[in-house]
Amino acid sequence: MSTPEESRPRPQYGEYATPEEQRARILQPAPDAGSPHTPPAAPAPYVPHPPAAPATTTAARPSRTADRIITIALLAYGLVTVITAVPQLLDFAGFAEAWMEMAGVEEPFTNTAQGAQFGAIGAVVFVVGWVVTALLSWRSLARRRLTWWIPLVGAIITFLAVSAVLTVPLLGDPAIASHFAGLGG
Repeated sequence: MSTPEESRPRPQYGEYATPEEQRARILQPAPDAGSPHTPPAAPAPYVPHPPAAPATTTAARPSRTADRIITIALLAYGLVTVITAVPQLLDFAGFAEAWMEMAGVEEPFTNTAQGAQFGAIGAVVFVVGWVVTALLSWRSLARRRLTWWIPLVGAIITFLAVSAVLTVPLLGDPAIASHFAGLGG
């Protein structure tokens, strides 16, 4: 059976010490104790305090040179991709023919009206996606934040959006629909 003293949590340093016990531990005399036989206590050594908050100046932030180079290289690669893809999307019939040939569809692309409309929409989505990605990247670079991932995420989101737009006229073509229907059965 335990006593009440044993069931209590162990006190932290100085938690239950009286002021006299605390002064005795730190070798400091009581304020009213001025005995002539007691030598004066030595002053406490000077210990500088650490700064209260981390430095917030721009000079204290890392420069992230590699991050800047990678981000700019990814944005440049994305720009080249957009510049080469936009003309292909504006000529959607040619793009669809090349895609159909790679997919193994031997009939010609016939959904040209819808293809031209969705090809233009895809080109606009491609350009807007790159511009938004570039603006977010430059803003993050100006704030000296880690930025290399923004062009990658922007490219993935833009590619998925453009792919969804281009899928509509491709799957709306009877030759492509019959080709994929024949593969399933």
